[in-house]
Amino acid sequence: MTRTPAHGTWEPQPAARWEDAFLSGNGHHGTLAFGDPNDDRVIVTHHTLVCPNGSDTRPPKLAADLPALQDRLLAGDHTAAERFTDGRPLQWVQPFHPAFQIRLRRPSDEGHGYRRSVDFATGVVRAECADRSSEVFVSRADDVIVQRITTPGPTLDISLDHALPGAPAALGVGHGAALTPEGALLSLRARYPDSDRAFTGVTLIAVTGGTTALTPPGARIEGARSVLLLTRVRRHTGELDVTAEGRGLRDLAATEYDELLARHVALHRTAYERVTLDLAADPAERALPGSELLKRPGAAALLERLFAAGRYHLLSASGLFPPRLTGLWTGDWNTAWSGAFTNDANLNLQTASAAAAALPEVTEAHATLIQRQLPDWRDNARAVFGTRGVVAPAHTDGESGHIYHFNREYPLHLWTAGADWLLKPLVDHDETHGTRDPRTAAALAEVAHFYEDFLTRTDDDGHLVVVPSYSPENRPANASWGTLNAAMDLSAARHALLTAADHHPDTPDADRWRALADRLPAHRINADGALAEWAWPGLADTYDHRHLSHLYGVWPLDEITPYDTPDLARAAHRALALRGAENDSAHGHLHHALIAARLRDAGRVAHALDQVLGGDFFHASLMSAHYPNRDVYNADAAHTLPAVLIEMLVQSTPDRLVLLPALPPTLREGRLLGVRTRFGAEVDLTWTRDGATAVLKPSRTVRVELRTSSGDGDSTAQPLDLVAGEDHVLSLGAW
Repeated sequence: MTRTPAHGTWEPQPAARWEDAFLSGNGHHGTLAFGDPNDDRVIVTHHTLVCPNGSDTRPPKLAADLPALQDRLLAGDHTAAERFTDGRPLQWVQPFHPAFQIRLRRPSDEGHGYRRSVDFATGVVRAECADRSSEVFVSRADDVIVQRITTPGPTLDISLDHALPGAPAALGVGHGAALTPEGALLSLRARYPDSDRAFTGVTLIAVTGGTTALTPPGARIEGARSVLLLTRVRRHTGELDVTAEGRGLRDLAATEYDELLARHVALHRTAYERVTLDLAADPAERALPGSELLKRPGAAALLERLFAAGRYHLLSASGLFPPRLTGLWTGDWNTAWSGAFTNDANLNLQTASAAAAALPEVTEAHATLIQRQLPDWRDNARAVFGTRGVVAPAHTDGESGHIYHFNREYPLHLWTAGADWLLKPLVDHDETHGTRDPRTAAALAEVAHFYEDFLTRTDDDGHLVVVPSYSPENRPANASWGTLNAAMDLSAARHALLTAADHHPDTPDADRWRALADRLPAHRINADGALAEWAWPGLADTYDHRHLSHLYGVWPLDEITPYDTPDLARAAHRALALRGAENDSAHGHLHHALIAARLRDAGRVAHALDQVLGGDFFHASLMSAHYPNRDVYNADAAHTLPAVLIEMLVQSTPDRLVLLPALPPTLREGRLLGVRTRFGAEVDLTWTRDGATAVLKPSRTVRVELRTSSGDGDSTAQPLDLVAGEDHVLSLGAW
C-alpha cells in the first residue's frame, strides 16, 4: 500500500465561477480565490454577515391555544394543527452574504506553467504562473486574511469591490484610501438598506520595494518585489473606527509573512492531521487535478481526496459558528435557503464526523452557537408551549434563536425534538473525551424540564402522547403535517430524559425523568414491516422523502441497533429500504448512508455513495452542491462524506467497538488512522483482502464489547479489556 494520499487539490486553469474558487477559512473569515494571474479576485466572507430582511423574530405566542389543539388532534382532527399559528406569513431568517472581493489587476501576460492549488494541511491557496505567484490563507492565530503576491509585475492595481451578484442596489457603499508608511490602507463600508447595521472591510497593503500611489477607491503599486495584504471585516452598527482597525493591521504587518503563516499552521495542521484515510489508490489518479478526478466516480483516489477536503472545509468553516448550509462561503447575495444554520437535518449531518474524526474545534463552535441562543430557546418554550425549559428552532441565522420560520406546509414551530438532536453531538464529544461539560449538563436539564411540562397527555393505554408532533419535513399520507407521536419526537424525548438523568445522578430530578421516559410508547411497526414514522394508529407513512427523521433512533442515537434491538433494527432497515430519494438532495443520500452503516448494510452505503459521486455533486473546489449536476452551492455533501466513510469502518458507543461494519466490496484495502471512540481510545485500522489489524490506544481503563464481521457478514461479539496508556493490537481474519 502506498500511503501518500493527496492532502490538497489543484487545477490547471483559474476558476471561471465563484463556485470553483478554492476556499480558505478560520471559522470567522473566509475566502474564495479565483487565481487569475492578470485579474485575480478573492471574495471575502465572514460568519456574521447576514442581511436584515425585516422579519418579525418574535416566537409566536400560542401557548394559551395549545390545550385546545391537543384536544382536537387526540379526537382525530388530522388538520387541526394547520390553524395553530399567529397568522404571519412564512419568514426566512436573515440571509448570509459575501462582503466584497479584493481585486488585483496587472498588465495582461500570457505567461506559462499555470497552476492553482490548495494545501489542506496548511490552508494556503496558491496560484502560480511564470515567475509570479500569489498565496492566500486565513489565520486561525490572528483572525486575519493574509495574501502575498510575489513578482507582481511593473504595476499592480488593488481595490475592494462590493459589486457581487445579487448585491442590493440600495446598499450604501463608501470607500476610503490612505497612504501609510507600509503602503496604503483601503476600506469599504456597506450599510444595509433601511437599517442602522453595516459591515466594513479594511485592507492594509504592505509593499516591499517600489512605490505606492492612491487611485481612489484603490491603490497602484509600481516596481514592487512583493506585496502583502492583510484584511479584516467587521459587522457593526453606526460607524467603525477604520483608523483603529488599521493600527491593528499595521502591528501585524510588522511580522514576517513566514511567521504569520507559522502561527496559523501550528493550529490548523495539528487539527487537520489528527485523522487520515488511505485507500491504496492508484498513484496516477492521486496526481490528477480535482476536476479530472471527479470524472472517475469509482476511483479510490476520489474518496481519499474528498475525505481530506471534507475535513479541511469542515475545520475551516468552524470557529465563531459551525458551518452554515454553504459552510463559510458564498459569492452571491441570493444564497439558497438564506445560507442558514438548518437545524432539523443539515447542521448535524455536516458536523457528524467531529467527535470520531478528532475535530473538537467543530464541536466547540457548535456548542458556542447553542450557548448563545439558549435564552431564545427558553422564549420559544414559553411562547409556543407555555413550559419551562428550551425548544430549538429549525432555522437560525446565528443572531436569533427564536422560532419564526414556519407556515402551513412547514410547521417548524411544532418541532420539539430539536434541542435533543442539537445537543447529541456535545454528548458524543464528552463521551469521547471522558469529560462532562457543565454547559451541556445544564442544557440537558432544561430539555428535560420542557418534557416534564409538555408531556401531559396520555393514550388509552396510559402511555404519554407527544401532541402536537412533527417529523421534519414530512407528513403522513392521510393527515396534515402536525400530528401525534412522530418517531423522532419519541426518540428525542426518551433520549433527552434519560441522558439528563445520567448527567444529574442521585437527584430527585433524575428519578422523575427516568420515570417519565418509561411512560413513553414504543415505536410502531407498520403493515409493511417498517418502523413507522408516526407511532399513532391510522397514520400512514409517506415513503418518498429526503428526510429520515424517523430513524433518529438508529443514527445518531444508539436506541435501535442490530445487537440490542434486532427486531426494531429489522423494522428500521425495512423503513430505510422503502425510503425514496425524493429530489435527490445530497443530504438525503448521505443521511441514508449513515443509517445504513449503523444497520450493517454495506450495499446501501455503497449505493448512496455512488449516487453522490456519480451525480456530479462536486465543484472543482471540492465544495459540493445540494442537487445533482452542481445545482445550488451547498456544503452538506462535502462535510458529511467523511462521517460516512468513518461509520462504515469504525463505530463506537461508550461500551462497544464495531470494526468494519459496512465496508463496500470495492474498498478491500486501506488504512484509517487516528479515529476516536466514545470509550476513550484512539484507533488505527488497517485492512486488506486477507484480514485487518486494529491498534487501540486507550486513554481510559475500560471493558467494551468488540463486534466484528465473520466471513458470511454476520456479527460476532467478544469482551475487550483495555488499560489506559497501553496499546492493544487486534488481528482480524478475512471477512
